[in-house]
Amino acid sequence: MAQPQIVSEEFIPKMPRSIEETGLSLAFLSDLAIKVMYFEGFLTGVELSERLKIPFSGVLDQVIEFLKREKLVEVKGTGGGGFSQATYQYAIAEKGRAMAREALERSNYADAAPVPLESYTDAIHAQPLGRVVVHQRTMRQALSHLVINEDTFGKLGPAVNSGRSIFLFGPPGNGKTAIAEGVGKMVLGNALYLPYAVEVDGQVIKIYDSVNHVAVEEPAGRRGVDSRWVYSQRPVIITGGELTLETLDLVYDETNKYYEAPFQMKANGGMLLIDDFGRQQVRPRALLNRWIVPLEKRVDFLTLHTGRKIEIPFDVMVVFSTNLEPRDLVDEAFLRRIRHKIEVGNPSFEEFREIFRRICELRGVPYSEEGLRYLLQEHYIKVDRSPRSCHPRDLVDQLLDISRYLNVQPVLSQDLLDRACAAYFVEL
Repeated sequence: MAQPQIVSEEFIPKMPRSIEETGLSLAFLSDLAIKVMYFEGFLTGVELSERLKIPFSGVLDQVIEFLKREKLVEVKGTGGGGFSQATYQYAIAEKGRAMAREALERSNYADAAPVPLESYTDAIHAQPLGRVVVHQRTMRQALSHLVINEDTFGKLGPAVNSGRSIFLFGPPGNGKTAIAEGVGKMVLGNALYLPYAVEVDGQVIKIYDSVNHVAVEEPAGRRGVDSRWVYSQRPVIITGGELTLETLDLVYDETNKYYEAPFQMKANGGMLLIDDFGRQQVRPRALLNRWIVPLEKRVDFLTLHTGRKIEIPFDVMVVFSTNLEPRDLVDEAFLRRIRHKIEVGNPSFEEFREIFRRICELRGVPYSEEGLRYLLQEHYIKVDRSPRSCHPRDLVDQLLDISRYLNVQPVLSQDLLDRACAAYFVEL
């Protein structure tokens, strides 16, 4: 399968060789280490290094030396495998427990060491969406599972290559979400480095999570990579009716005292699909106003609970997908800021036929031209019903349900098609 062309050198985060190169302070790393040890009990240097995602030599060994010197941790023997400091077992001392409890009052974060905000910003700028160049052949392969008319298809490629915003609109059930997902997962499928978390002013913002990001194997032979970064597929994050203005800012966990990155920050370097746009709890115009600066300036501003605003890069392909009329949602000023507007209309009868044939093959139902002609004549043309791309899938599934109940073979007979349509269509 043809792959998107990469047109810039790949960014590779280098493993830090000293505390200074981590971009974090000795105090911050000491707090993090002592919290992990407080929760875990006995840990070898190697195990602690794996938990914090920082190298032992040059970084963690210096942190442990500081903790030992301050009588916060003590050596409890070796964990096997030799007598180097990395294999020693370390346990938290009573004084260390007091320090850990004090650190936990500030933040319960006890996981991979974060990277500084500046490093995160530099990394996103070094791995831009604009480096992915998609050609027509790649697009056809990426969307080969869908039946899309040539006019719509011809607009999608340039929209993807722009790496900017897309407004998909049209009647429900014609594959807007499926198109966006296909583009995101297949065309934007090359990987980038994302950090587990970001540090700013001693605060931690969690970015990577296994729900929204998919870790992939790094290229063979690559060495010396900073373990605080995950090699991940470019993210494709989908949000719908649950989207509010609050979820587009940093979400502060009052209990654990650290932040969860908002949708657009987690989607950096990839796609954010706002599905069913216009049906969110917040008014569309308020939501659109929130996007004006990021879409235009390619930066976003987030607010810490201290009141400080931070600037983060906004390298996100935002896809607005809606079944509602654009004129009912947005004004001309906003549409001007959306680079590509693409209507996904109803399929022609010929496109409907191809979708129906594919669904029958997929579901194991014998396809019949005669049956399809009957369906179109009786349940579309006669009643002036518009075809939708989702109808073949839904009607065949209805037919299968009915045939199982009647204990008959699922075929495109007039009786089964009439029953399926009667159970599926509702006149509004």
